Amino acid sequence: MIKKESIDRILETARIEEVVGDFVQLRKRGSSLIGLCPFHGEKTPSFHVSPVKGIYKCFGCGEGGDSLQFVMAHEKYSYPEALRYLAKKYNI
Repeated sequence: MIKKESIDRILETARIEEVVGDFVQLRKRGSSLIGLCPFHGEKTPSFHVSPVKGIYKCFGCGEGGDSLQFVMAHEKYSYPEALRYLAKKYNI
């Protein structure tokens, strides 16, 4: 079992733009970053990442959430597997 303190530290450390940027090519647009959605096929970017809010949202398919939810959805990981992935990425 993963301690609550560890979970909190992982979630505080994980930066949405870095996590999503490992899988999606992002470009700056205003205060957000945009790219092609990895969850459905598209030719024009509708996938937005907000570093300020720490969330992502696709306005094409509706997928959205934080860095942990992105890893769970993209990699098909369970909650503990996604936490371990982020912990390893950030050496926690």
